[in-house]
Amino acid sequence: MAGHRIFSVSVASVYPHYIAKGEKEGRTKAEVDEIFRWLTGSSQKALEAALAKGTNFEDFFAQAPALNPARTLITGVICGIRVETIEDPPMRELRYLDKLIDEFAKGKAMEKILRSA
Repeated sequence: MAGHRIFSVSVASVYPHYIAKGEKEGRTKAEVDEIFRWLTGSSQKALEAALAKGTNFEDFFAQAPALNPARTLITGVICGIRVETIEDPPMRELRYLDKLIDEFAKGKAMEKILRSA
C-alpha cells in the first residue's frame, strides 16, 4: 500500500476532523494532541510545527522522533481491516492513529487508549 494517496494528504487538513470527532463526545483538542504525542514521541512544539508546515502523513510518520513501542498493543478493526494484520508499515502507523482516534471519540478512557507495555 505504499504510495497510497492518503500519504500525500497533510496532517493539518485532517487534524480538525479528529478534534471535531472527539468534541461531539465532550473530548478536547488537548486529548487529541496527547494521542499524537504518545504515538509519535513528538513534543507539543514539534506537533504544532508539523501541522503549521503542512507535513503530509508519509513524512509525519517517517520523521516521528520515537514511535511508541506500545503501539503494537493496538488491536481491532478500522475501515474493515484488523490493524494488527496490516503488513505495510506506513499504512499500519496511520491505522494505529485512526484506531486511537476512534476509541477516543467513543469515550474510552485516555489511560486505556494510551496503552502501556
